[in-house]
Amino acid sequence: MLLTPLESVLNRNIAASSAARATCKRLTGKVLALHMLGAPFDLYFRSDGERMSLATSHEGAADATLSGSPVSFLRLAGPSPDRALRGGAVRIEGDAEVAQAFSELLEQARPDLEEELSRFIGDVAAHQVGNIARTAIDFGRRAADTLAQNIAEYLQEEGRDVPTRTEADEFVAGVDRLRDDVERLEARLDLLERRKRA
Repeated sequence: MLLTPLESVLNRNIAASSAARATCKRLTGKVLALHMLGAPFDLYFRSDGERMSLATSHEGAADATLSGSPVSFLRLAGPSPDRALRGGAVRIEGDAEVAQAFSELLEQARPDLEEELSRFIGDVAAHQVGNIARTAIDFGRRAADTLAQNIAEYLQEEGRDVPTRTEADEFVAGVDRLRDDVERLEARLDLLERRKRA
């Protein structure tokens, strides 16, 4: 089955880490389901206390289910998975503590892709492939940052559709001044009203 190599790698890394073994034991009998929108099947992670099994079907309800798009799940695997959860890109149903524990286990058992590749093509070639992948990922991040910055500049400067940071700050400061002026005027009117009655 397609999941067998991934399951083997995860279990090898669980066996090599005392923290991962402890987390796996804590999850004995628990099941996490990943429901990827648009995918033809769901993915189920189950702990038997010492190992984790992966399957595309499971009888009964999962203890926790994560649902989201493939891109959302890629964000979960990235450097700041909290954003995907806080932003609602990935939804959690069921026991959130079980989902968190599985997240910890997968983080503790995360394979070193360069190490895994070296088993098939050797250390030197795997290192070169790793360098190429890191360079491509870094280029992609820089390109995305540059694109976002260019779009922001166009919307602010050329299209005048979005205010610049300075304009927004000035607007907020103006609103604050106006609010303060209105409060002072209201206090003066109250004072005049009281004097008029006296």
